[in-house]
Amino acid sequence: MATPAKRLGTTQRAVRIPPLDLEGTLALPHGTRAVVAFAHGSGSSRLSPRNQRVAEALWDLGLGTLLFDLLAESEAADRAKVFDIALLAERLLVATRWLEKTDDARALAVGYFGASTGAAAALVAAARCERPIGAIVSRGGRPDLAGPVLAQVRAPTLLVVGGRDHAVLEMNRAALAELRCEKELAIVPGATHLFEEPGALEEVTALAGRWFTDHLLGEECE
Repeated sequence: MATPAKRLGTTQRAVRIPPLDLEGTLALPHGTRAVVAFAHGSGSSRLSPRNQRVAEALWDLGLGTLLFDLLAESEAADRAKVFDIALLAERLLVATRWLEKTDDARALAVGYFGASTGAAAALVAAARCERPIGAIVSRGGRPDLAGPVLAQVRAPTLLVVGGRDHAVLEMNRAALAELRCEKELAIVPGATHLFEEPGALEEVTALAGRWFTDHLLGEECE
C-alpha cells in the first residue's frame, strides 16, 4: 500500500470497531467530505489486495475509506456466518454508527463498496440504516442475495460485473430489475469474476471513482 505522503495528504490509522473490536483501517485524505466503507466477500478480509487497490484510487479522488473485518477472527472459520447476509449487514451498520461517533468522520457522507457476498450486505445495510447512504458500488457482487430488501434500497447503486462472469452477470441483471433506486449495470468486457485480466480492475476503480465522486461529492469525476 502506498504511503500516506503519496496520497494527497491521506492519513491512515488502525482502528477497532466495538463491541467486537473488529479490526480495520480508516484512511482520510485532507479535507475529505465523504468516506466509503468496504464490505468484503466470503473468504476475504480487510486485507483484500483488490479492495486495497480500489481504496487507493478513491484516496486520489479525495474520498476516505474504511476497510475492516466483518467477522471477528474466531468467527471467520464458521461458514454459516461467512454467508449470513443479515449478520454481515448488521456488522456494516455497526461500523457506520461507529463512524458517526468518530471525531474525524462523523460529519462525512457515507458510501458502501461491496464485493461478492459483501455487496448483498451493503444493500441490506443501506436499506436499514438510520441515516441515508449516499451511494453503493458492487464489484462482482451477489446483490440477488439481498432478496426482497432490494426494493427498499434508496441509495444510488452501481453494479459492476465482468463480461465473462456469466452466471453472476445474470444474477446482477435480475437484481437490477428489482432495485427501485437510481441504478446502473456496468459490464467490464472480457473480465471474469475476480477481474484478474489486464486493465480489468483499473476499469472497476474508474467506474467506482466516478460513481462515488458524483453521488458523494456532487462532482463529475474527469
